[in-house]
Amino acid sequence: MIINLLGFAIGLLLLVKGSSYFIKSAASLAKKFNVSEFIIGLTLVAIGTSLPELISSIVASAKNESGLVIGTITGANIANMGLIIGVAAFFMVIKTKEKILNREGYIMIASFILFQLFILNNVISRIEGIVLVIFFIAYTLFIFEAKSTKKSGFIEFSNYFFKFGYVNSVWQRLSKKSKGKKAGYSKIGIAKDVMFMLVSGVAIFFGAKYVVEEAVFFANLLSLPQVVIGALIAIGTTMPEMSVAVTAVRNKMGNIVIGNALGSCLTNTLLVLGISSIINPLNVLRITLLYVAPFMIFLGLILLFFIKSNWEIRKKEGVILILLYVVFMALLIIRVIF
Repeated sequence: MIINLLGFAIGLLLLVKGSSYFIKSAASLAKKFNVSEFIIGLTLVAIGTSLPELISSIVASAKNESGLVIGTITGANIANMGLIIGVAAFFMVIKTKEKILNREGYIMIASFILFQLFILNNVISRIEGIVLVIFFIAYTLFIFEAKSTKKSGFIEFSNYFFKFGYVNSVWQRLSKKSKGKKAGYSKIGIAKDVMFMLVSGVAIFFGAKYVVEEAVFFANLLSLPQVVIGALIAIGTTMPEMSVAVTAVRNKMGNIVIGNALGSCLTNTLLVLGISSIINPLNVLRITLLYVAPFMIFLGLILLFFIKSNWEIRKKEGVILILLYVVFMALLIIRVIF
């Protein structure tokens, strides 16, 4: 068992650190080849800190381990809202903006509700996975379009989504020729970025492989549903978000904590879950349908209430969020054991 624990720890470290270096190197390489900020933002920044959840979920889905996929995604979302924002608010008052509530906040809740609706039949199909991915692409494109207008709330996004505004956005972006000057770059710089991408890519692959294999081992050993193990794995995969939160607290930039956490929840629910269910339809356990998913929606609503009440999240709200996360994990384990 000690060897399995060590393998799991090493795998998680490779997954998290490899993801961090891969994103940085890929963004650096893209800039050297004069790739537009639009494409970089749409692909690299949008995925960003959710890469550990994405890769581990893809590996788990390929192995048909549905419980791990859903447990990791929902566990990461609940950790983002409860643990990460809670810890950040404990150390500093997090100022929030109305735009965060009207756009990311409401869209996040909508994605949670969509997830709840999709699992009512105890499975997330490939078609539903495609819908989730399209939702994510539309949301990401909407963010870029919203930079040029003050109206960027949930209502505007709903019109943009249902009127297929994202199709027009893609067409305009692809047909628009770049007028910028070519960025200067050196062969040494390119070789360095490529080398880091290759090394970190290998680290991500083996990290995800070990994490999934050892997670399945412990789930079988302890006779625990994989969704519980996935929720525990999520504590590790959300370390990039925690790192961002700590850095933001040190620099007194609390709004970054909220934006990053909500954006990560959206990415997990739409992109990660969508791709995973396209690879293999995901079977959903009763505990997810009746407890995990409803709690995720409940915590999301509590968070939005805190944001709207005073347009800031203070220490007492942070403590409540942390306690809610602890209660969630405790009840999850108790429900399984008893």
